[in-house]
Amino acid sequence: GKMMMKVFRTPLWLGVIGATVLAIGSYGGGAVRYRGGVLDVLGWSFLAFGHGAGMFNALFGVGIVLIVVTWAQLGRSLFSTPAAVTADSIQRCVWAWIIPLVFAAPMLSRDVYSYLMQGAMQRDGFDPYSEGVSVNPGPMMLEVSHDWRNTTTPYGPLHLGIGNVITTIVGDNVTLGVVLYKLVSIAGFALIMWSVPAIARLLGGNPALAMWLGVANPVMYLHLIGGMHNESLMVGLVCAGLLLALRRRYVVGVALIGVAVALKATAIIAMPFVVWMLMRFIAAKWDGRRYPLAFVLAGLWVAVETMVAITVVTILSGSSWGWVSQLSGNSKVINPLAFPSLLASVATPFAIYINDDITFNQVLGWCRVICQVLMLAGLVVVWWRYRRTDQDAIKGTTAAYGVAVVFNTVTLPWYYTSLLSLIGTFQPSRRLVVWTTGLSILVALMFTGSGNHKFYDIPWVAAAVLASYLLTRYIFGRHNIPTQGSAAKTPEPAPAA
Repeated sequence: GKMMMKVFRTPLWLGVIGATVLAIGSYGGGAVRYRGGVLDVLGWSFLAFGHGAGMFNALFGVGIVLIVVTWAQLGRSLFSTPAAVTADSIQRCVWAWIIPLVFAAPMLSRDVYSYLMQGAMQRDGFDPYSEGVSVNPGPMMLEVSHDWRNTTTPYGPLHLGIGNVITTIVGDNVTLGVVLYKLVSIAGFALIMWSVPAIARLLGGNPALAMWLGVANPVMYLHLIGGMHNESLMVGLVCAGLLLALRRRYVVGVALIGVAVALKATAIIAMPFVVWMLMRFIAAKWDGRRYPLAFVLAGLWVAVETMVAITVVTILSGSSWGWVSQLSGNSKVINPLAFPSLLASVATPFAIYINDDITFNQVLGWCRVICQVLMLAGLVVVWWRYRRTDQDAIKGTTAAYGVAVVFNTVTLPWYYTSLLSLIGTFQPSRRLVVWTTGLSILVALMFTGSGNHKFYDIPWVAAAVLASYLLTRYIFGRHNIPTQGSAAKTPEPAPAA
């Protein structure tokens, strides 16, 4: 009994238990296969529906709760006894939590099946930028959500290249394809885990805080490794590129972010802030003078190298530039995580009082246009506001991703990983850390294993908000936020005018 109590008081082991329960629950409560799969091979397919599915969904829910509680427990230790919790100890915890997820079924999203099918389309000579997956029937197509079978892909050539390689290796074996995508996700997450504490050290922040908030965060590893989203590799490449830029290794840093853009276009949001960093570096070589010329040279450097990186990836992947025409993405998903959808949900009942012919879709269309304008304006404001120091560049990148995610037409929980990964690196304020923690807990609790959200289940939302509030109070209490690390700040070139 004492040993069990000790286990449940230890974040590492409690997290392992939670991840193991979650992994088991994923086989009947996750993004389960429509046909075939591990349960089918074992003759246990009955566990994926009816009472079996209910049992596995309950296990999945228990796993999520244990993981969230583990993160809260680790956070309380960090803030109450900062000297006892280091970035390395948090890293060991995260690796231990990830191990059970290696053996889990896809969870919280069916996107990995779409990734496989889009790779198979390129392998078989189809164009995923002009055709939906339904043009290439087969075992992989049957696992793609019905909503996306006639939708083109908005992802870049690296995405198709990875999918092409994986499906060439596994053929039409969906299970092996999922395993290889899990390994790609882990590789991307390892890049995040390596980069984030190093960025914090260079900025004079607390690497342990950066690790807890931006890596050990349930939203990070549940969606990036459990859900196997290509954001894992994209965010990893961007973080690594920013780290190298902070170390003045601009050629490699810009190249890595350029490769990330070739995976998913939203990686480009980090580039304008790298331009500021490079401009200050060039100007410092000229004794802090000629900022306009340094800005032009930095902008040309970043633009040309980014285009070269994307072109090389496009050629090597055997893909095309068709992804550029698909950047507007889909508009099918409607949930309150996207501000246009939330605004439309609130405004429509009032609009109907004025004119009963007005529909939700009309209001949503207006809200999306307004929010696109606000997003573009917000990105420009943030870019100009955070231009003076390297710490500003990382703050600005984080804020810019925040603006893009909030005002985007469609927002899904893994979109937040771009900003969550960086938000603890630059000595954030107590208020920012507290709000990020509370909202992370709320988002982690709001999605089912199949990927559906529960934002319209009012009792569930109320319970999740209460749990988020209580756990946030438990984590922080009256403790100060240990934002200042022991590392010295990176020497800064002269500030921009």
